[in-house]
Amino acid sequence: MATIAPLLFHPILHFSEAIPLLQSIHSTLFRSPTAAGPYPFHSPPTPTAAGVLGHHTMSVATEACPSPKLHTRLRLWEFADRYVFEPVDGLADLFLSVDRTNGSMSLVEELPPRGPSTNPKVRIVFGVIGVLKLAVRSYFLVITGRDCVGSYLGHAIFKLTGLKVLPCNNSLNTSSAEQKKMESEFSELLDAAERTIGLYFSYDVNLTLTSQRLHDLGDQFKSLPLWRQAEPRFLWNGYLLEPLIENKSIHAEIGSEKVNVTLIARRCTRRIGTRMWRRGADPEGYAANFVESEQIMQSKEFTASYVQVRGSMPFLWEQIVDLTYKPSFDVVRVEEAPRVLERHFHDLQKKYGAVVAVDLVNTHGGEGRLYERYAKSIEPILSEDIRFVHFDFHQICGHIHFERLSQLYDQIEDYLKKHRYFLLNSKGEKMEEQTGTVRTNCVDCLDRTNVTQSMIGRKILESQLQKISVLGDNNTISDYPAFDADYKVLWANHGDAISTQYSGTPALKGDFVRYGKRTTQGILNDLWNAMARYYLNNFADGTKQDAMDLLQGHHISSVSRDMPTPTKGLIENHASFRLAFALLLAAVIFLIMSLRRENVAKMYMMIKIANG
Repeated sequence: MATIAPLLFHPILHFSEAIPLLQSIHSTLFRSPTAAGPYPFHSPPTPTAAGVLGHHTMSVATEACPSPKLHTRLRLWEFADRYVFEPVDGLADLFLSVDRTNGSMSLVEELPPRGPSTNPKVRIVFGVIGVLKLAVRSYFLVITGRDCVGSYLGHAIFKLTGLKVLPCNNSLNTSSAEQKKMESEFSELLDAAERTIGLYFSYDVNLTLTSQRLHDLGDQFKSLPLWRQAEPRFLWNGYLLEPLIENKSIHAEIGSEKVNVTLIARRCTRRIGTRMWRRGADPEGYAANFVESEQIMQSKEFTASYVQVRGSMPFLWEQIVDLTYKPSFDVVRVEEAPRVLERHFHDLQKKYGAVVAVDLVNTHGGEGRLYERYAKSIEPILSEDIRFVHFDFHQICGHIHFERLSQLYDQIEDYLKKHRYFLLNSKGEKMEEQTGTVRTNCVDCLDRTNVTQSMIGRKILESQLQKISVLGDNNTISDYPAFDADYKVLWANHGDAISTQYSGTPALKGDFVRYGKRTTQGILNDLWNAMARYYLNNFADGTKQDAMDLLQGHHISSVSRDMPTPTKGLIENHASFRLAFALLLAAVIFLIMSLRRENVAKMYMMIKIANG
């Protein structure tokens, strides 16, 4: 019965119309998977449906039809005693029947009898995400709304815009008061889950695996059903599927050559959560906000990709929300840090090969204490295949000199050239193989991290385009202004999407990624987003965190929590918000003065030069 559920991901797809050199631009970021083939009762997909890389020009307007192997529309009949899912595309003769009293499922050949006394509700749904089993009843989660946001490797990508929770088990009427209370608490979390944004899915292409991994696994693996191919770390409805189981990209031209760039980010499900509610790593070494970003380039019948990752500093630390603007960082169980970190990096080595860890946090203050713990804990495992580079982003780049990231590139250039990237020729033969990755982090793994990853992605893309003679040896992306502009937007949207899923707001410093420089408007946007993050961290993310844990099966349904509201919370909240606002206002004034000081210095130099 696994075939009734789609594989949903937590991606972020961004598309915008291209200009001059670009036919179209869209980016796909997978925040978390929800299964790759969202519709019921399908036969095993063909290799193409499973996600074989092809040399297609991705376009919003073309090749957007899902595979006929999967049901893209279902008619949901809500009878008094059962739910019935009826395929409406003519591809199957069987219906899925779900008993509303106990959640049991069966395949039936026809609908129940209908007459004057039965008046079932009928609606169209676009797939079953999965089943959530709680203490008293089960819940079916179905897709009620979707938008086609473009295509990836010739296959349609959909954004989930509507989610419906269908309860199963009328025994709640006879359950105890404690069970009813617990079920009510979980229902509130499900309501929050229905408002979750950033879920994407495809009916016929596997979005959880990198291009290199798909190629290496071979055709036999690709012939498996999509749910069997899925990488569990990035399959966001994996837990919900259990009861059912037996891109950001741009199309452009450089000179006369068409270039297609796709950006995919896959968010790991192992330590999911929101900003200050999920920090560091768990005892098994799984890091918070761990995201794998793959940049895929297609041109001249070549396909190339590069994979880099981000994730919270991989040892046990936390930042408890306490209504202050920036709660203190606390390292937990210091003696376990080396062991947890070693587990994390050994797991990375198994999946990606060599690893260079780039740490962007401050050298001093609270961040400095985290840096010191990181550096000390990783020292025993440093080798030719595990390197550690600390780069104090704020100290070196300040608020406006992000071009100084070239200093970081100089430190890792030899590593990038040694471990290369993945490259296939027109015959599908492997010409290059990526044998190592870059792991980047700041505190949130959002703002500083995205600026840095975009720089690395740019350098790798230039190297790939030079390799296949689209760019000359001395040419760069900057030599093609239209392509350059859209490439910046691609990475800016990518960063905004990851940031929105973890912090609730777009990324800070996004103006530099988007335009190549800091702007006054960008600084003001950062002020607003910082204030929004403060509010969300303290007053909204707790419920969102619980909802995410619930859908991933991390809640223990036999335990309920009492959460009394402090009587003086409103006064504390008001005072803390005023303090946070004052600090942020002072910060933005300082940044604007810094920008003006920079401009004055430039004008002085121009006058000096003009006067000889």
